[in-house]
Amino acid sequence: MKRLLAGDIGGTKTWLCLAEVAGGRVRVIARERFPSGDFERFEAVLARFRARWPAPVDAACFGVAGPVKDGVCRTTNLPWVLDAAVLSRQLDGAPVALLNDLEAAAHGILALPPDQFIALNPRARERADAHRAVIAAGTGLGEALLIRSGDGVTVVATEGGHCDFAPRDAREDALLAWLRRSYPDHVSYERAVSGPGLALLYRFLREREPARESAQVAAAMATADPAAVVSRGALEWGDPLCLETLRWFAALYGAEAGNLALKSLALGGIYIAGGIAPKILPVLQQGHFLAGFTAKGRYRELLAEVPLQVVLFTEVVLLGALAWGCRHLLGVGEAAVYNGLRESESLTQGEADHEENVGRRR
Repeated sequence: MKRLLAGDIGGTKTWLCLAEVAGGRVRVIARERFPSGDFERFEAVLARFRARWPAPVDAACFGVAGPVKDGVCRTTNLPWVLDAAVLSRQLDGAPVALLNDLEAAAHGILALPPDQFIALNPRARERADAHRAVIAAGTGLGEALLIRSGDGVTVVATEGGHCDFAPRDAREDALLAWLRRSYPDHVSYERAVSGPGLALLYRFLREREPARESAQVAAAMATADPAAVVSRGALEWGDPLCLETLRWFAALYGAEAGNLALKSLALGGIYIAGGIAPKILPVLQQGHFLAGFTAKGRYRELLAEVPLQVVLFTEVVLLGALAWGCRHLLGVGEAAVYNGLRESESLTQGEADHEENVGRRR
């Protein structure tokens, strides 16, 4: 039996889990979530987790929201620097691997069963021999490639979410000019297609027509996360301004997914991962995402047959870190990582969940 420590290190939250691997089976024995912004360094998060679960580990693999270079990652939306060598010393010399979070997500997607996907494109044509890609909006916007290589797949990390934002019409020309007031050096797709981006789209529309904001939404905005309020306003309250914002967001999300498909010739499919997509699935299914995806002029028909799959399993980065660590650090082959992670859902979820769920079951 070997022990693997795995993690999903994001701008909003950090998940850590400790798994025992034996006989091709993974059993998660500890799993906790921490609010990333409450800690100055990742090492402090790791120390907190290890104080509760001090069992020795044989290896560790972390999916990190940022580019990884020479075993070091400077996180994009946190002031953290993760160094695999430093973390290895903290874990008594156990080997540590850092993966870009979307790289880890891609490995996680490869381990998911078919019931964890929802198709968005009714004209999709399956092409097992073609490249695929994954895009994920959450705190930021991540992208990765799944390149067909012989009989297998090679996962390639990217930072494509930070490419220049490209307006498609006059309203988006105005949006770009508006965003430049806050981000004069560079406006990326992440500024519009992310949780914070959803809130910015709402603000932009509200500033153009202030009278359209309802009292209910304005009151909710004062006390809750603006992106969550926009989603709730659209999906639960039927608020017209929130609905317009969410539909626009879906179209922009689709437009960048289409860019990704063209750049990588990902005719085998685009996976839409991250925490936002499952929450706004009804709007994605209305066709706004697909319309944005295919609106590429001469390449409309080419993209019209590309499969688009929403990934329902929101812990796909953690799943990928577990899968990659089992395969490459422990050498245990195709361990049943998905079942192991799902079976652990009844475990304690850590500080953040404890605070959010006092007096009620998660």
